Amino acid sequence: MCCAVLFAVSSCLTGCTFSGQDKAASGEKKQTEESVKKEEVQDINEVHLRDKDSLYANDDETSVVTMYLTVSKGNSSEGTNHTWEEINTYSAYDYDKMGVARYQSAALLQVGDESGPKSGEVGYGEDVPNATVQIRGQTSSRNAQKNYKIELKKNKGTWRGQRTINLNKHQTEGMRFRNKLSYDLLKGIPQLMSLRTQFVHLYVRDLSKGDNAEFQDYGLYTQVEQLNKTGMKNHGMDSNGQLYKINSFEFYRHEDVIKKADDPTYDQKAFEKMLEIKGDSDHTKLINMLTALNDNSQPIDSILKKYFDSENLTYWMAYQILTGNVDTQNRNTYLYSPQNSNTWYLIPWDNDSSFMRTEYAIQNRLDQGSWECGVSNYWGNVLFQRCLQSDDFREELDAAVLDVKSYLSEERISSMIQAYRTVTQTYLKKMPDQMYAPLTDVKYEMVASAIPSEVEKNYEMYKESLKKPMPFYIGVPTIEGNTLKFNWDASYDFNAEDITYTVELAKDYQFKEIIYRQDKLLIPEAQTTVPADGQYFLRVRATNASGKTQDAFDYYVTDDGKNYGMKCFYITGGTNIEEDIYVE
Repeated sequence: MCCAVLFAVSSCLTGCTFSGQDKAASGEKKQTEESVKKEEVQDINEVHLRDKDSLYANDDETSVVTMYLTVSKGNSSEGTNHTWEEINTYSAYDYDKMGVARYQSAALLQVGDESGPKSGEVGYGEDVPNATVQIRGQTSSRNAQKNYKIELKKNKGTWRGQRTINLNKHQTEGMRFRNKLSYDLLKGIPQLMSLRTQFVHLYVRDLSKGDNAEFQDYGLYTQVEQLNKTGMKNHGMDSNGQLYKINSFEFYRHEDVIKKADDPTYDQKAFEKMLEIKGDSDHTKLINMLTALNDNSQPIDSILKKYFDSENLTYWMAYQILTGNVDTQNRNTYLYSPQNSNTWYLIPWDNDSSFMRTEYAIQNRLDQGSWECGVSNYWGNVLFQRCLQSDDFREELDAAVLDVKSYLSEERISSMIQAYRTVTQTYLKKMPDQMYAPLTDVKYEMVASAIPSEVEKNYEMYKESLKKPMPFYIGVPTIEGNTLKFNWDASYDFNAEDITYTVELAKDYQFKEIIYRQDKLLIPEAQTTVPADGQYFLRVRATNASGKTQDAFDYYVTDDGKNYGMKCFYITGGTNIEEDIYVE
């Protein structure tokens, strides 16, 4: 983080005496000191967050580091008494169901090249475990090819100043370079933080198969620097500050969960389902910010000035919108605040969903459509919703979007893709990555050539989203007597245009069997006669005076992806309503 430099100016204590020559010299010195240009000291709450560019000075963005991981069953006291097979058997969701921490194995990490571990690198010449290993990620943990978190033990050295080494496979991402592309692009945007990345070729030897077991090729991974206290220090941030990894959080107050750590009812596990604690565990400052943010009587412009840096927020949002990284509404980012500041900053994390529109279209997936385009993607988040209601913020956002767009040129992205694919395709054309590659060679070419133009498409969708009403949530239908009642939240229009609603009830999610429809409703409610027992789909759309239409936030998931703007529910016994809730 940039800090103003203060110049120490010598002064004479009261009572000093000068000769004439001394006085003349003193006068000259005074004039010299008064002529020194001193940078104005900024208020700590008005300092912009800046990365440490020197960290990336020696980056070779297309190099591949070879890592050798020897895994074995450790002991219960260190929590490593699990086999490699166990590590790869369970997903994050399985651990949630079992109510236990993710299993770990003992591991020996050695770094080198294709000929083997190299002298001077971590683990060279060692033959006993120096680390632990476990799976990482959430949705990705269900994939056949797992992501891994390797944690070097204390006093066992570091790799590039890091003890935590994240290895990401990106199995469902056909290019296998999107996360690295995004972090490398971020290095060139001064208003945003990046993290160090590295292509890694991983070999694993499982000693449960015997001491003579050989290293197995696990293919290509992308290592991403862990943002923790060490990472904060490496990037010039305040390692004593607050740092949270947002797992599932829309900036609501959540008084029942977001509490101080010394509160007798504080539940850290519940807290970290929303916000994973990576820095100081004093949540006072977080609570103060959330309390103010959720108080609608306080103007958002005042809240922004006191608790946030508008530059950081607008550039963060601009980058996510233009790269199409839509899975950032309530997760996949870090929230950071220096120790002696009230200001909070967003730091990008997990960018493998960037530039995916073409690939999804080729795979006939329905994701990243409807309200997931432009600013409407962030309307369900309290922070962003309140920000976007400010004319000043939208004006700043527009300027940031144009600035970032000029940087994300087709020429720049095309050149970077051409370099990355020489690495990734080498591994995608051989085992084991070839087995799980989601794209054929022909489709790979199609996506690679289309990615650079996605920025312009995302920009057009951004502009269009500002003209539309904002998405809203559909309430669970209720039954009163023989009447089925519907309700939904009111939509919002940036230009204060009148909004009307269309409501439809159907027996199928494609709305081919519509049994009730009403349009041009002025209020967010409707009703009809209770139909027979069964499964139903309720769809609501908002349309403004300019004729621009928006879906509701709710969606129904099929094998093809999301079907937007609808809620699925069941009627049983003629009087009961059961909502169909999608669980990942």
